Amino acid sequence: MTFFSFLLLLLSQTQPAPAQTPTQAAPTKESIPWSTQRPLTWSDFKSKPTPADRLAALTSGNIDVQVGCTDFVFSSSVKAVFLPKESWVRDASKASPELLRHEQLHFDITELHARMLRQKLTLVKLNCQHLNPAFSNLTKAAFSAWQREEARYDQETNHGLNAEKQKFWEAQVQVRLAQLVAFAQ
Repeated sequence: MTFFSFLLLLLSQTQPAPAQTPTQAAPTKESIPWSTQRPLTWSDFKSKPTPADRLAALTSGNIDVQVGCTDFVFSSSVKAVFLPKESWVRDASKASPELLRHEQLHFDITELHARMLRQKLTLVKLNCQHLNPAFSNLTKAAFSAWQREEARYDQETNHGLNAEKQKFWEAQVQVRLAQLVAFAQ
């Protein structure tokens, strides 16, 4: 199962900001960017389940979207990230490789939707003077599609317990990631 969160930082500045005295930035959440070279391991899951949690594990992922306008030119950054401090496994010593594959696929689906959003942002010509509501609508639709697919994945695979459906989803997500390789980071 995955926890859905979406970070949207809208920087719609059209003129350079006046020089300011540097201030200490707020600490950022620890995150792991999605990478084909860096699959998740149980040691990445740093949080603990509550007594009410019934799942064996929970993956917290995020699509981090940052946009800006400089001299009326739109730019964006979209990243799929894993949040270790919000993700947990009930007992890593007893957790199966199949469960880890299920959780990894949640992260892969997050990357899939990040690629889809990157694709949309390259296809849609956003006007920096009138960024909203077009940008807001685009990101809300992207988040909604991601959330629906994550829920459908857990439902169809019974949280990874249906091995046949799990293999089907793994194959389909890999095909779709390959189709969008031009939008990988």
